[in-house]
Amino acid sequence: MTPSAATRRASLALLLACAGTFLSFLDATVTNLAVPPIADDFDVPLTTVSWVATAYVIPFAALLAPAGPLADAVGRARLFLIGVAVFTASSLLIAVAPALPLLLGARAVQGLAAALLVPASLGLVLAEIPAERRRAAIGTWSAAGALAAAAGPAVGGVMVEALDWRALFCLNLPVGCWVLIAGRKLLTGESRTGEGPDLVGGLLLALCIGSAVYGLTQGPDHGWTSVHVSAASGVAVLSGTATVLRALRHPRPALRLDLFRSRPFAVASGVSLAYGAALFTTMLLGVLFMTDAWNYSALEAGLAMSPAALVTAAVGIGIGRLPVALTPRTTVAGGSVLVAASTAALALLIDTEPRFWTLWLPVGTVMGVGIGMATVGISGAAALSVVPRHFAAATGMVMAARQVGGGLGIAATAVIVAEVSGTGAQPYAAVYWFATAVNLAAAVGGLALRVAPPPLPRPASPAATRPLEGDRR
Repeated sequence: MTPSAATRRASLALLLACAGTFLSFLDATVTNLAVPPIADDFDVPLTTVSWVATAYVIPFAALLAPAGPLADAVGRARLFLIGVAVFTASSLLIAVAPALPLLLGARAVQGLAAALLVPASLGLVLAEIPAERRRAAIGTWSAAGALAAAAGPAVGGVMVEALDWRALFCLNLPVGCWVLIAGRKLLTGESRTGEGPDLVGGLLLALCIGSAVYGLTQGPDHGWTSVHVSAASGVAVLSGTATVLRALRHPRPALRLDLFRSRPFAVASGVSLAYGAALFTTMLLGVLFMTDAWNYSALEAGLAMSPAALVTAAVGIGIGRLPVALTPRTTVAGGSVLVAASTAALALLIDTEPRFWTLWLPVGTVMGVGIGMATVGISGAAALSVVPRHFAAATGMVMAARQVGGGLGIAATAVIVAEVSGTGAQPYAAVYWFATAVNLAAAVGGLALRVAPPPLPRPASPAATRPLEGDRR
């Protein structure tokens, strides 16, 4: 392949990966404003329709980790396109669903498809992009997810008011079809290990993470000692134990414990857990606070949250284009400190008097810078601390940690708001103090990140081709 052809292929991979990631994260947020009209359309309670969001989040979180090794085994481009195809087809099914059970089933399939395509997308990009451009590519890929978070609430509100909730899912169809057509070029010459991961271990890992996320999100509603949560906790513990035991014995485990022998990867996974808890907390709390204390409409709250997410996207793209390369240690620690300062300022200054221009916008801008830095730093630390054949596996595991952290953050938000006495902004201020503490913990973890790309394979030195114990077959 000529250098110009390789450059075009790498650019196409990055463009398609960003498009697929944008769709998957857009659908994680865009449906929140569609819940009330869906409830009216099917004449069911809001609590039932809330499963439109939950049915997506649980399989998405559960399958991220096992999907990574699968992408490395069967081919990142192949699994990415399979995920996009299933995602597009399920979007069409949701748009025409005549009954709520069919809609919820299609949403679960959509979440499964998103879990397949997201780790495969970054793994695909990192495999196609030259080493010197990978940090910039990670920033662009991360920015696509942040831009989707920014667009979700605003797009959802506008389309639901102007058209219909079904139109939300029609948005995915033209983009998905274009990605499938253009992406066929990436199948030619793709490298893959050809060794599929442990299927049983993958199912156990998915069951563990899915049960944990379910228990965390349902605890505030059903009670932490309810049958729902107790059963989910038991399943999570048993399946998690079985996953670890199987991973220790299987030659191609679904849970790549050997990746944790890389200290930067292990630290990045822990930081991702804390980062997810803080991120999901602040995203949820912002909308809750503005609709409750400031009496904003859901659409107004969504638009008010957009500037911070837009800044996040801009920072993600900009970091990779700086004349001086920032290390993951700098971006994670510095970004987490900025977010902690922002949440601390909100905890001290928010009250029931709306102050968008003088408080929310400037603080949100600083927060957006911090989130952008931390997002790129965590993704970069995870990917750049493993050898290329494990790019997708590392991405899937770190993103799964973020989703589990998000479940913890959402559960903590619900508990604090319910338990803290006081009126007006006091319960929300307490949650912002919680987010501040978690962000500071992520900053401390970021200081421990010292990432150096793993050595390139050297035929003369067998040890150099196997930097991780798990590569020894």
